[in-house]
Amino acid sequence: MKTIYLDYGATSPVREEALHAMMPYFQLEYGNPGSIHDLGQQSGDAIQRARVQIAQAIGATSPREIIFTSSGTEANNLAIIGGARKRKHHGSHIITSSIEHPAVLEACRYLEREGFQVTYLPVDSYGRIQVKDVANAITEKTILVTIMAANNEVGTIQPITEIGQLLQDSSILFHTDAVQYIGKVPCSVEDLGVDLLSIGSHKLYGPKGIGALYIRKGVRIEPLFHGGGQEREIRPSTLNTPAIVGFGIATELAVQEIKQESERLTALREYAWSRIHQEIGDVDLNGHPTTRLPNNLNLSFHRVEGQAILLELNRQQIYVSSGSACSAGKHRPSHVLRAMGRSDEVAHQSMRITLGKDTTQEDIDIMIQHLSQVLTYLRSLFI
Repeated sequence: MKTIYLDYGATSPVREEALHAMMPYFQLEYGNPGSIHDLGQQSGDAIQRARVQIAQAIGATSPREIIFTSSGTEANNLAIIGGARKRKHHGSHIITSSIEHPAVLEACRYLEREGFQVTYLPVDSYGRIQVKDVANAITEKTILVTIMAANNEVGTIQPITEIGQLLQDSSILFHTDAVQYIGKVPCSVEDLGVDLLSIGSHKLYGPKGIGALYIRKGVRIEPLFHGGGQEREIRPSTLNTPAIVGFGIATELAVQEIKQESERLTALREYAWSRIHQEIGDVDLNGHPTTRLPNNLNLSFHRVEGQAILLELNRQQIYVSSGSACSAGKHRPSHVLRAMGRSDEVAHQSMRITLGKDTTQEDIDIMIQHLSQVLTYLRSLFI
């Protein structure tokens, strides 16, 4: 039986080019990049190449604006907590949205316990922030705005450029969680107008356990860790050379392929939605119909829980998600769908299909065939 993986929003396989580039740094080029001998400097050179690759991929003006972290989650925490603490003498108010990834929401809640005030903005029925709501929420005490570039569950892309334009003449820091965005949508930090941007490797065919934070030149944040002087003392720790090398290669290649792959995935996504809507029916599309990630299809099937569908498809070695992978083990309605005005019942009926570079039309056809059988069976139980 063919395995069909349709959960690229959760993670992706390490692409061959990245894996090949990583291998020497496990056993042959194993020097600590902080060492001044040749072996250490060879690792340091490899890290610098990756820093350049990632900086170029997002349009940063200098590789020094890239700080390596252990993940997108750590990058979010470093940006939000580190940014807020550094600017607490200017104010104590933070603005975010109600549909952010838990790495953002929990960081904001942590800061509330430190005495910061947080405004959680609503979204429309498509899961999209209104720029006017950001403008109306700003006070003289606002020091940070953090809005994700694209939602990890429903795929809706946010008006980051417009928010950046709103904030450009202010002293307010602007951060975006771009973990789902990078490698799927063309990205320029200059065009977006952000001061801080989080990236994760394993969403774009790089290794797990590595991420990065873009910090615009001149922006200062407090470190969360203390130790050595690595990463300009912003994120001290011995650098994970193999993972950084793989991250750099994967990011560079993802950006090179972005136009062709985005068009291909959008066509596959629309093909899947058209067939599911017409042939299976009793289904709603969650998220914006067009302003969304090219690979994301989030659906609510009437009268059936998404988790039940997931488990039945899993028996056929077809792998999808019932929501965010980071909270998939918690059987509670999606906070994203609830913020979009969906009922708890409808939120429980959601299923996320996320496509990737190895997804084919044949995969979609096989998935839809089994999905139709699964839904016929599950719905028959409630007749």
